[in-house]
Amino acid sequence: MRRPILAVLALLCAAAAPAAAQSSPPSAPRVTVEGTEFVAALADGRVLRSRDLVGAVLDARFAGRPVRIRIAAVEPDPDAHSGTVWLHTLEQTDADGAWTNFCTAGPDGRRQGFPLEGGPNGIELSCTAGAIAKCVRFGYRRWTAAADGVSLAPLHEACVRMVRGDYGGADRPWTKNGMRIDMYDDHGVQAPDNSPEDVFEAGWSPDGAVCVHHVRVRENTTLAELEALYPALRGRTGAVCTEAFARAHGAVLFNRSRP
Repeated sequence: MRRPILAVLALLCAAAAPAAAQSSPPSAPRVTVEGTEFVAALADGRVLRSRDLVGAVLDARFAGRPVRIRIAAVEPDPDAHSGTVWLHTLEQTDADGAWTNFCTAGPDGRRQGFPLEGGPNGIELSCTAGAIAKCVRFGYRRWTAAADGVSLAPLHEACVRMVRGDYGGADRPWTKNGMRIDMYDDHGVQAPDNSPEDVFEAGWSPDGAVCVHHVRVRENTTLAELEALYPALRGRTGAVCTEAFARAHGAVLFNRSRP
């Protein structure tokens, strides 16, 4: 799946400078990510984390162009499901040079985000309005394991597909903002709410839905259209799609919604 990747070139931060005056400029700190925190390793051996880096500016490249990202504030996520997620207020410069929020508002009104390890290409910045960050906040932290030892990376991928309603695993969402989703898994991260208004919708793998009982947003698509678009779903929509069927065909995450 396509994700925003920042190739971090330098960290400019008053907090990173030693208290004593220096005869030559310090080398740029090495910036990495642990969990949802920036980690800056300084030349003098000190290590600063996101909470130490408020006010820091990241010189980076985003989609091939230079960009500056400022860490304006950092706080623990009060709504994170198990474990700690660090929410960052991130800012970027606009055309006039003024600092503006990097993130748009999500359903909860928050305009925050956090870094994630992006592999050899750089650091991934995820805003709370997006599916990637939502799934981390739901408890599917792809760098960790569930209580039973199962890696959460595949569940995170499946969660992103599920949140987006990406039935075909083609990075094409079939949902809309504000839809209620009751998600659950077999590894103790999320349990179903079991609302009588909700009906089993689909079973999900990292590659998309393994079967679909009903579509989440009727005006967006139909089961027949999904089968026509995605060969892997042919014969796997409608009444045949149950939790048992989904498990038997590789689902790692499940959800219910209003039909």
